[in-house]
Amino acid sequence: MTEIIAIVLGVAMLSAACVLVRHRYWPADPDDEPREDVAEYISMMVGVLYALILGLSLVSVWETRSGAEGHVQTEASAAHQVYLLADGLPPGNAEQVRTSMAAYVHHVVGAEFPSMVGGQPLGAEGWTLLHQVRTANQVPDGATPVQQATVQEVLAQLSTLDDARRGREADVLNTLSPTLWLGLIIGGALTVAFMFMFGVKRNLTHVTMVMGLTALIAFTVVLVYQLNQPFSGLLAVDASSFTRYFPLA
Repeated sequence: MTEIIAIVLGVAMLSAACVLVRHRYWPADPDDEPREDVAEYISMMVGVLYALILGLSLVSVWETRSGAEGHVQTEASAAHQVYLLADGLPPGNAEQVRTSMAAYVHHVVGAEFPSMVGGQPLGAEGWTLLHQVRTANQVPDGATPVQQATVQEVLAQLSTLDDARRGREADVLNTLSPTLWLGLIIGGALTVAFMFMFGVKRNLTHVTMVMGLTALIAFTVVLVYQLNQPFSGLLAVDASSFTRYFPLA
């Protein structure tokens, strides 16, 4: 959080310095003619269009982050259900299912989440561990109807877990489009630049306006950047959903 505040304040102070330099070395001439209405209209349109780009970017990254959180919670819940349902299996199969599921969760928490922080793909080991869970979840000869029904329920939960895991894999690589990033940077620069072109003669008023606008733009861009990385940063989706169900993971 300290870094974000430092970035926002740093950008705002830089813009304020630019305003002071402008007023010091390029002061407004009292004899200058007023700006044309069409130029002011263009500056207004730039601000409106930039607001649309900011809104679109925020919605995009927020949906990605919310989807990532949902996938993690669904996957952890399904893994927990499989672990609990193992009690309804024959003793040998039950122990194998619990051991295999615990190994999978340990791998997710200990290996995959640290990799996702750096935006790295998950790899195939997690799928191998899930296959071991399926292999252990077999209907033995002489199984009771209750045990057979438990096997089917475990398979259903494993299917849910598979879908959530695929979603989590996609979330790692699902980042904001470079086109939107370009629009955020160029649009922000243009919006602030127009504050200099249509100057205010009173220094304090101009400095306050530019600092406020620049700080708000910088904060919004940093927020988009944080949300664009769903598994890292201040707003990261962590492994708490897994560790809540599997404390030893």
